[in-house]
Amino acid sequence: MSAAEHHRPFAHRRLLVVSTNYAPELTGIGPYATQLAEHWAASGARTEVLTGMPHYPAWRVDERYRGAWRREEDREGVRVHRRRHYVPPRQTALRRAAFEASVLVHGILAPPAGRFDAVVSQMPSLAGGVIAARLARRHRVPHIPVVQDLMGAAAAQSGIRGGDGAAAVAAKAERYALRGAALVGVIHESFVAGVTALGVDPGRIRVVPNWTHVRSPSGDRAATRARLGWAENTPVLLHSGNMGLKQGLDVLVGLARLAPDIRVVLMGDGNQRDGLRERAEGLSNLDFLPPASADDFTDVLAAADVLAVTQRASVLDMSVPSKLTSYFVSGRPVAASVAGEGGTAEEVRRSGAGVLVPPEDPAALLTAVRRLASDPATADALGKHGPEYVARHLSREAGLARFDALLTEALQDVRGGDTRARDTRGGARR
Repeated sequence: MSAAEHHRPFAHRRLLVVSTNYAPELTGIGPYATQLAEHWAASGARTEVLTGMPHYPAWRVDERYRGAWRREEDREGVRVHRRRHYVPPRQTALRRAAFEASVLVHGILAPPAGRFDAVVSQMPSLAGGVIAARLARRHRVPHIPVVQDLMGAAAAQSGIRGGDGAAAVAAKAERYALRGAALVGVIHESFVAGVTALGVDPGRIRVVPNWTHVRSPSGDRAATRARLGWAENTPVLLHSGNMGLKQGLDVLVGLARLAPDIRVVLMGDGNQRDGLRERAEGLSNLDFLPPASADDFTDVLAAADVLAVTQRASVLDMSVPSKLTSYFVSGRPVAASVAGEGGTAEEVRRSGAGVLVPPEDPAALLTAVRRLASDPATADALGKHGPEYVARHLSREAGLARFDALLTEALQDVRGGDTRARDTRGGARR
């Protein structure tokens, strides 16, 4: 292979990425789909994306896209096909089903025209996985789903109303999307058992962790705190990201009630934000902030004393929050109020950048936060491990290289006459 071919390994390939979320969304899986598509476009591929209208994490359609039925865009060398869908303001099983159904119907009725060499889907979108599987089977090309969340398990574990019934339906959709795939990517090894239970040969599973998609903090920490109105002698506990059911953010409201001397900050948006505001009424030490801009995001994280990641006690093997990669970059210690046997707890242990406390226990979380706030040396030492862990394992270059290898393997199997990965000796591989 020549040097030019090495740097443009997918030249003359036409690739489709199916992801309900995409730029300009700044949180969740959108940035990963965006950076992956742009990377492949820069690698010489004709890269296209089938996606929805920007709506996450507010669960409101971006005002720039309101009223649009379909839209075609060119972004950073990528052709983006947007299709309108229902956006539920609050999450119930029925409303989530309507969301997925609307994505599915519009995507099936109006897919991008022509034949692609491979189709990659980002799941938790059940509809996206089904659409991608259908397109790949129609054209006899590899489908490579990437499991960011297991929606069947999510419906059962997250506490959503009607979750048990939704879990069964979601599992059927996941099985359809995954079983015929050439290869299946999972962002954490804790997902392997769940994917295998859906009928996927473990030899076709590859672990492709998310990478950090944000820059390192560069602002003056004291200046950022002053700008945000955070007193230097007041400990700040910050949660950033989606405010949904599975996050179990009531634990932070409970902590704020127990500790008026600690400032609790919820930064972001989501369908539980209004309910949390109501439950936090009268708490002068609990603030709600809008999502920070991309330029300011990690500076705000770094200005906090402790960063919180919370999940309901029932959340075990269906989700590893994407916020962790950003938290680690910030250099601040993480307090994880999560089940000890889940993938989130494993990532915190592996990084060495935080402490674990039992989920849904405000008093236990408060004890951990007070300990870190009163011992800056220990807090700084824990926080320092985050950027080191990112540099070793979660760099953008390493993450995208894993996806290059995944795509290359799938395409090589097609050239060999088999659309499924044939190496079953090693099982799930990292």
